[in-house]
Amino acid sequence: MDTFVEAPTGRRRRRHSDEFKASVIQACRQPGVSIAAVALANGLNANMLRKWAVDAEGDVRSAVTPRSNGEMTEAVQPPPTFVPLALPPPAAAPADIRVELRRGGILIAVTWPSAAAAECAQWMRELLK
Repeated sequence: MDTFVEAPTGRRRRRHSDEFKASVIQACRQPGVSIAAVALANGLNANMLRKWAVDAEGDVRSAVTPRSNGEMTEAVQPPPTFVPLALPPPAAAPADIRVELRRGGILIAVTWPSAAAAECAQWMRELLK
């Protein structure tokens, strides 16, 4: 339920009931649903709806959810928890540096140990002078 109230500036401001706010916030929390899409579907500003969602999250971390008979009930949600992720080990550095130079029909391939990368860079600078 929303109503219009005259704002001090002469513009009309809509007021939304707590049930309406809770229902659109709950719609935003569904997987794969964007806040902008819910706001557009309900004739709301996306920034305002995002603020409502943040404010609701900051409250006791509870949300009003509808029951099958149409009544609203408060369901307390647990705070987010840390979920450790197993990451693959970092890729090993390549064993060798491989440089291929082509000039006309000539191909020169040089393989250099990666442990001596500074020397390879020095050689490349001299070669390209």
